[in-house]
Amino acid sequence: MSLPHAILTALLEKPSSGLELTRRFDRSIGYFWSATHQQIYRELGRLEGEGFIRALPAEQPARGQRKSYEVLPAGRAELARWTAESQDPRPHRDALFLRLRAAAVVGTAGLEAELGRHLDLHRRQLAEYEEIEGRDFPPGRGTPGDRLRHLVLRAGIDLETFWTQWLTRALEEFGELGGPAGPNGTEPADGTPP
Repeated sequence: MSLPHAILTALLEKPSSGLELTRRFDRSIGYFWSATHQQIYRELGRLEGEGFIRALPAEQPARGQRKSYEVLPAGRAELARWTAESQDPRPHRDALFLRLRAAAVVGTAGLEAELGRHLDLHRRQLAEYEEIEGRDFPPGRGTPGDRLRHLVLRAGIDLETFWTQWLTRALEEFGELGGPAGPNGTEPADGTPP
C-alpha cells in the first residue's frame, strides 16, 4: 500500500500533473520506491476517487490539457496516519544471493562476470547519489524537511557502499576459488548449509 503514500508525499511537496509526477519519480522517489508511469496514473485516479486528491481547475479549459493534482485534507490525514503506524521490516529477497547459494551445488560458471556487472552498477549508483548529496545538501542546510530528505539519501549511499564492498569481497572470494567451482568443491566442510 506504499505507492499511494509515495504519490501523496510527492504531491504535498509540490502539486503536479501526472507527467510531472512521473518525471519526479524517475529523479527522486523512484530511487527507493519504483513505479511505472501506468501505475502512477492508475493510482492518481484511485486517490482522486477516494477523495484524497483533486485535480486543480485549469486556467483555460482545453481538450487534452494535463491535469494538475493537489492533496486534500483527507489525503494529508491518510499520509499522517500511515507515517505514524507500526510496520515490521520485510525479509530481504535478492535473486543474487539465491544464485550464489545455487552455485554451491551446480557450480559457479558465469556467475563471476555477473558479480562484476553488479559491482559496476552499484558503483555508478553510488557516484550518482554522492553527486546529488554534494549538489542538494551542502553543509549547513538544516531545515527539518531537508534533513529528513538527506537522511533518505544517506540510506541510499550507505546501501550502495555496502553493495560495492560486499561485491568486491565476493569477487575476491571467486578469485580464490581458482575457476568455475563444481558442486563438490563449494560445499561447507561439515556438509550443512550456512
